[in-house]
Amino acid sequence: MTSVREKVGSSGFHRVVLKNDSPYCYMKVCLVLQDEEARLNAVELKSFIITSLKDLHGEVGAALHFDVLKFDEESLTAVLRVSSRGLVKLWSSLTLQGSYQSQACAFRVLQVSRFNP
Repeated sequence: MTSVREKVGSSGFHRVVLKNDSPYCYMKVCLVLQDEEARLNAVELKSFIITSLKDLHGEVGAALHFDVLKFDEESLTAVLRVSSRGLVKLWSSLTLQGSYQSQACAFRVLQVSRFNP
């Protein structure tokens, strides 16, 4: 029987890589608006995200398929589902978005996972 140290190795930890061939990634994001009293619904949020994609990536970006699975209108927090291949485009367009209806805003990416949070 081998000791744990031999299995783990000299570095003191054991690396485990789980491969998941999931076609989708899930993003939990929060929209922070300058005017904290401003509200928007799920349809307005999706339209805003499509506009962000179009501004950064053009018509190809605007055609990126994603879904708003959950949206809390009070906290402006949403769970988005996007194809794994489109994750970087969506993430970059959210990160670089700076205004909503002439007021400062920012998307905070809270969690990214291959599993639905």
